[in-house]
Amino acid sequence: MIGCTSLASLPRLREYTSHRVSSWDTRGGNADFWNIKPGEKRILAEIQGPGCIKHIWMTLGIPREDYCRRIVIRMFWDDCPDASVECPIGDFFGLGHGMRKNFVTLPMQMSPQSGKGFNCWWPMPFRRKAVIEIENQGEQDYNHYFYIDYEKYPAVDAVQDLAYFHVQWRREPDTRGWAFEEKKRPGDEIGKDPRILNPSARENYIICKVEGDGIYCGAHLDIDCFQRNPNDWYGEGDDMIFIDGEEWPPQLHGTGTEDWYHCAYCPTEEYNAPYHGIILYSGTPEWRWKGKQTVYRYHIEDPLRFKKSILVSIEHGHANKLSNDYSSTAYYYLTEPKKGGPDLPPVEERLPRPNEPQYP
Repeated sequence: MIGCTSLASLPRLREYTSHRVSSWDTRGGNADFWNIKPGEKRILAEIQGPGCIKHIWMTLGIPREDYCRRIVIRMFWDDCPDASVECPIGDFFGLGHGMRKNFVTLPMQMSPQSGKGFNCWWPMPFRRKAVIEIENQGEQDYNHYFYIDYEKYPAVDAVQDLAYFHVQWRREPDTRGWAFEEKKRPGDEIGKDPRILNPSARENYIICKVEGDGIYCGAHLDIDCFQRNPNDWYGEGDDMIFIDGEEWPPQLHGTGTEDWYHCAYCPTEEYNAPYHGIILYSGTPEWRWKGKQTVYRYHIEDPLRFKKSILVSIEHGHANKLSNDYSSTAYYYLTEPKKGGPDLPPVEERLPRPNEPQYP
């Protein structure tokens, strides 16, 4: 068995050997990067198992920030032809919006200088083979530095009862909330509109939708408040998590978006804790919820077990009344490797919005 990663387990003499794949200059020089051409796919690592990837570090010499959404990272486990991980590379490492920024969470960090050091600590066990691939879907080349640190085991028993790592990336560039679409204002008595009661999850934004047997480990949610909504605090939307096909209301029903990421009272401060917080806040005194926000909730101490399926959703504003740009990256494990989420949209549908908001 793979030992747990608590401090107390570190002295345990498990049976494994330590290995690394990196971009080091094999000539002995200092050009310790791979140059990735436009349109090029490149396998960074192909590792024979049984083993477990323990840590990934990367830094990218990119021509501009939106390459964090133009570059795609994929991961394949064992002999599955479909990528269990297919995600824009910046989002994979914990921050959306096609940007880099210093932050700290337990499973992921972007480190100085200015978030250019990407780190991932999710354990990724495999039985026979692991393949990590990147693709440059930009129009210019860039330089890619990386470490992939992993353990190898003498027998498959070490990973036999462990699940496979998966990632699901989603985006809804305009949630088309009914209050904004109808240009309602606070004086229009929105509170008396029957739609202000929402006894379903039908119009919710979907963070993760999976069929299978596994463990859900959380997500970061990236919201761009690009239109001036009425009462436009985005955080009144409840989270609703449905396990194994249960009906509404689910057992895991929340009380508001800022409650989902375990802050409180319409926060306007950035805050990084191991499992929850606010990576990015872009509001102004004139418009407190203007622009790009990134929040997260990771289920590390309290992972969510499902046997058949899980649907993780959240309202976009109370009763889904607000029009914003939502994207998310969800992390989970399954008992077998399979395709991680819906097809990745083309580059044009992944790029972040310009920073200038639109007004009705």
